[in-house]
Amino acid sequence: MNTFFRLFVKGHVRLYKWSGGKRGATLGGMPVILLSSRGRKSGVVRTVPVVPFRDGDQMYVIASMGGAPKHPAWFLNLEANPDVEVQVGPETWRARAEVLPDNERARVWPRIVAAMPNFGEYQTKTSRVIPVVHLVRAA
Repeated sequence: MNTFFRLFVKGHVRLYKWSGGKRGATLGGMPVILLSSRGRKSGVVRTVPVVPFRDGDQMYVIASMGGAPKHPAWFLNLEANPDVEVQVGPETWRARAEVLPDNERARVWPRIVAAMPNFGEYQTKTSRVIPVVHLVRAA
């Protein structure tokens, strides 16, 4: 990840947190949430802005990285430690990140692409299957 992009992400996270989700809650017209997970190597909590897909009261995030050939670091982190924190606007909650198995992904993916066609375009850019992660609210 280049330095400019890293600084942009860091600034976006700070703005979102500082404003309680009033600023930075959209990016390019898409809704944005903050996803915090523990680094798989460093053990440090990392927070990234991600675009969610809502299906009723269920929330998913898509590890597209714009169709890059590799999974984003945040996805690798939550694979190693699926206990995450989610911030949606001013609300923060704990969740378990569950990577959808192929049959569940096949069920949800067409709805994601119908709502956000850019994710379908990202899938055509890469040979990897873009993971979909269900954020299950902790009790």
